[in-house]
Amino acid sequence: MEIQNIYRYRKQRGANLGSWISLEDCISKDPFREAQQPAKSDLDLASGNNAKEILEQHWDSWMTDEDWKWLSEHGINTVRIPIGFYHVCGKDASVLEGTDFAHLYSVFSGAWSRILNAIDTAMKYGFGVLIDLQCAPGKQNPFPHSGQSGPVRFYEENNMKQTQHVLSILARELHTKPNVVGLEILNQPQNNPKLPEWYASTINLLHGIAPSLPIYIHDAWNPQQYAQFAGSRPEFVVVDHHLYRCFKKSDNELSADQHAQLLREKTLADFKDYAGKCRGNIIVGEFCASLTTVWNDPGGDPVEKDNQRRTFAKAEVDLFEQTCAGYMFWTYKMDHVDTGAGLKDAVNAGVMPNWFGIKKKHGVEVKSDQAKFNDAIEKSFSEYCVKWDKQGGTYEHWRFKDGFARGWNDAYLFFSSDQGSSISELGFKGQWAKQCLVDHSKEKGSSNNLWEYEHGFIQGADEASAVFKAAY
Repeated sequence: MEIQNIYRYRKQRGANLGSWISLEDCISKDPFREAQQPAKSDLDLASGNNAKEILEQHWDSWMTDEDWKWLSEHGINTVRIPIGFYHVCGKDASVLEGTDFAHLYSVFSGAWSRILNAIDTAMKYGFGVLIDLQCAPGKQNPFPHSGQSGPVRFYEENNMKQTQHVLSILARELHTKPNVVGLEILNQPQNNPKLPEWYASTINLLHGIAPSLPIYIHDAWNPQQYAQFAGSRPEFVVVDHHLYRCFKKSDNELSADQHAQLLREKTLADFKDYAGKCRGNIIVGEFCASLTTVWNDPGGDPVEKDNQRRTFAKAEVDLFEQTCAGYMFWTYKMDHVDTGAGLKDAVNAGVMPNWFGIKKKHGVEVKSDQAKFNDAIEKSFSEYCVKWDKQGGTYEHWRFKDGFARGWNDAYLFFSSDQGSSISELGFKGQWAKQCLVDHSKEKGSSNNLWEYEHGFIQGADEASAVFKAAY
């Protein structure tokens, strides 16, 4: 199996590298020391004194070898890197034309080489990289982390078109990188009737440039709508949902136990529904363990607050493991201690687990047990035939058996891959089954019963996972 497919289709357990390339003052305050007021956004920073020197020093020091090593030593296999459109100007200066950043080429031109270096460094540690366009021309949400202050102007025609231009450059330059797992085309956009149409035309554009590159879309806080949208697309489209329970007053009034109970019940049912609409192509690209909006709240017993966060965080991870193809904590680290929103601090405080996924055991060979495979496929095939034959109709049950075998064998190809410190697991099962179905239909012919192959594939992959985890 190609290494690129391992990175793109495995289950992602990750962290956001927030405020590394695109900065946020609540995460890293010092770079804003000479920014223009209100000193909250990249544009404010770039408009201040010594901006180029300040930014480049930050880009070169925020993530060190020790940071990459720490992530590897805790089972992380994917990082999400938020960037702004202006960070691409070092590759193509035209991305700045007609924007409020048009005069800032010299400030941001050094970012592109750092982005490429980040991807290459991640590759050395076996990390996949999701590139996230956090800041689009005209800004797509009202918050300064979208690159600048002021109103949302993304939905003006020129800005939507310019964003597509930026994304086409990113797709062209990054799709051959083995460890780039996808391109998130817009972070947290304010929902708008124009958004689905823009998503559709952008996906069409990027598919023409890089047909195999997974495209990630944020759900604009409407997961039902965009899960259905993603499920209707033939391409590899992934829905990114961000789960926070700290911004609303109604959330602040609930205890951690109450939040955890909601996650185990209502939210679990909701997530299963979303996943069902989009072939399981859903991740939680941002979440944290915070239960208040005051990131550095000095009040209360810190030990008890961490206990509350731990209860909430465990329910989050359990939910994501059951229903999602991936999840990424926001954020990896901050310039101050925060056990709710800084992964490194949260792990050190016991709020988040010390390891994500299944730790590789050195010297232990990973291979399929032929006897267990034979037992599993015969039992599953027998039960499948009994179930469907009772309902009548014309079937091709042998396709189920073919699918089961492929699902089982491919699951073990992921388990035995070398990428990263944790065991790779097939995460985007529905999408990979769909891809394998193309090969199957070419070899065995098309049919109205191709769905039997997909059913078999999913069941085979699930059975292999259960057998592997029980034995490893």
